[in-house]
Amino acid sequence: MTSAAISQQRTVSGNVIDNIGSSLSGATVSEKGINKSTATKEDGSFSLNVSGSGARLVISYIGYVTTEVAINNEAYFTIILIPAITSLDDVVVIGYGTAKKKDLTGAIGSVSEKDFNKGIFTSPDQLIQGKVSGVQITSNDGSPGGAATIKIRGNSALTGTGQPLYVVDGSPLDGRSLQADDNPLNFINPIDIESIDVLKDASATAIYGARAAYGVVIINTRKGQVGPAKLDVAGFLGVSSVLKKIDVLNAAQYRDAIEYYGVGNFYDKGGNVDGMDGILRNALQQNYSIAGNGGNENSKYRFSIGYLNQDGIVINTGFNQPYFWC
Repeated sequence: MTSAAISQQRTVSGNVIDNIGSSLSGATVSEKGINKSTATKEDGSFSLNVSGSGARLVISYIGYVTTEVAINNEAYFTIILIPAITSLDDVVVIGYGTAKKKDLTGAIGSVSEKDFNKGIFTSPDQLIQGKVSGVQITSNDGSPGGAATIKIRGNSALTGTGQPLYVVDGSPLDGRSLQADDNPLNFINPIDIESIDVLKDASATAIYGARAAYGVVIINTRKGQVGPAKLDVAGFLGVSSVLKKIDVLNAAQYRDAIEYYGVGNFYDKGGNVDGMDGILRNALQQNYSIAGNGGNENSKYRFSIGYLNQDGIVINTGFNQPYFWC
């Protein structure tokens, strides 16, 4: 019976797009009723092993209506997700004040603390990766603390970097002094973030000018609360590693291949080293924070001291950063 069940398994693939034809990166594709899923790649493509022709695919993405598709005898699917209608009563920070979503003329996405991605992150933008429809966040090189490319509704201009304007607690960041390989948000501990709002269209330029041509990412940090003094201590520890290594020839197989094809190898010193194991490792990640807050109706305060250290899975790479925020 086990052999028969395995033989019914098959692989299906396809592409996930939105209602205007744009690829959706990071959408979740799973088999209904079975704990088996995958995420779409940057071009919206996916591939998943399912239990058989009677299976059903469930496709979900933040900001879009969840869709189910019957497998039947098909092997490739083009799946279109429709934007979901959400509540318009939420209050959002915009520019120099607040407004209700139903009063705004522009497109906006908001993610609060309870909806953030869970885990150890080096930058606030990683908290909302895959959480806001129309926003694509891609790491440029994958290194800890490295810069990321954020595209809001695709490329919004023919020239320029295409990066949005970052506003932290009402203060726009000037990125001209930052190095190209650095993430401009590295100075903020993700633990201190309360919510992140994204202004997606050109109406943001009415508030921030031409700097908002590529959209605006508004970051709101935690604030002091009325009440007695309170001390919060937080700590996170994790390990990252390579999920699947590339299958390559070992030293003996490589020498046999060179001899078979008659190619001279004048640089062979007789070593026997696994190149992948030689440069990769299980990387430790840790983030610690101590924060205090309190105050009364007339004066409130909050301070935070933290330290983040993330080793890269490639040896001699990593990111460590002390934090102080008040």
